Amino acid sequence: MSVPSVPPEPTTPSDPAAPDAVASAQPEPLISEDAVNAAVDAALAAIAAATTTAALKRVRSEHAGESSPLSKLNALMRSVPGNQKAAAGKLVGQARGAVTKALTAREDEIGAIEAAARLLAETVDVTAAASAWKAGARHPISLLTERAADVFVAMGWEVAEGPELESEWFNFDGLNFDEDHPARAMQDTFFVEPTDAHLVLRTQTSPVQLRALLSRELPVYVVAPGRVFRTDELDATHTPVFHQIEGIAIDKGLTMANLRGTLDHFVQALFGPEAKVRLRPNYFPFTEPSAELDVWHPTFKDGARWIEWGGCGMVHPNVLRSAGIDPEVYSGFAFGVGVERAVMFRNDVKDMHDMVEGDIRFSQQYGMTI
Repeated sequence: MSVPSVPPEPTTPSDPAAPDAVASAQPEPLISEDAVNAAVDAALAAIAAATTTAALKRVRSEHAGESSPLSKLNALMRSVPGNQKAAAGKLVGQARGAVTKALTAREDEIGAIEAAARLLAETVDVTAAASAWKAGARHPISLLTERAADVFVAMGWEVAEGPELESEWFNFDGLNFDEDHPARAMQDTFFVEPTDAHLVLRTQTSPVQLRALLSRELPVYVVAPGRVFRTDELDATHTPVFHQIEGIAIDKGLTMANLRGTLDHFVQALFGPEAKVRLRPNYFPFTEPSAELDVWHPTFKDGARWIEWGGCGMVHPNVLRSAGIDPEVYSGFAFGVGVERAVMFRNDVKDMHDMVEGDIRFSQQYGMTI
């Protein structure tokens, strides 16, 4: 009799000898090597394709920024089981390091290429002839000052100059300014330390007139253009440094009629044959009688009108005595006008800043004549 065979016992899932059951029991990792490699490959391809700094900046944001695939994978690290953290962290860390290294290398490459391109584009052949020649241009203040001086030279006057750092005596005392005159206050005048040296930055070119009287034989006909200083704030119509043209004539028998005739000729030479002057009574320490000088400007942009320009009058006897001149024998007249003001109303300049900021385009519009 044959003994019936016993069938083998079925294998249960709990049997360690069942490999399929073991494999199905392990969960899939949250951070897979395939996902990391895919993110790295995409980043490296984008980096290699970037050809400009701007393009590489966008790639950096897309593949290394907070919303990049690698950053999102890195954010999953908090959910990775403890026994998988080390492997997952190493995988993501190496991937991010590779992308960062590739970005840095590509940034250096692109930077070198762009720098070379800029140098090539900016190359200048210093041995080559200039492609165009531009005419120079002088500042309109200099041009108008010289034109005014030429008018007086043509009448037989002299052009005189003097120091800009002036003695208080020449600037005030010798010109009949009282000791308590407001112009002598520090809020109006630049005094140079130490103050007991009595030196100032001249507030007008009148000291040049006084120096001319002391150094020349009579009669004297002198025009004095130059730079002067007052403690004004720079704005559209004022500046602490500006220019004046002052004139003085000392001779026997000079009157206000001579002053009026001289000024009429002066303004017509600058503003046209229809220009004329108007004298309005005023007070100045160094002249008596004194007058404000108004100019009838026929070609003013907004229409012909009277414009206040400066001051004038007959030289005060005390000023003549300061220069050792007998006021009973000699008389004279003097005047003073502002150059910047003349440029403003003659050439329609609205803002003083345009004249002092040094922009060459301002001077170029006048060329070499004004």
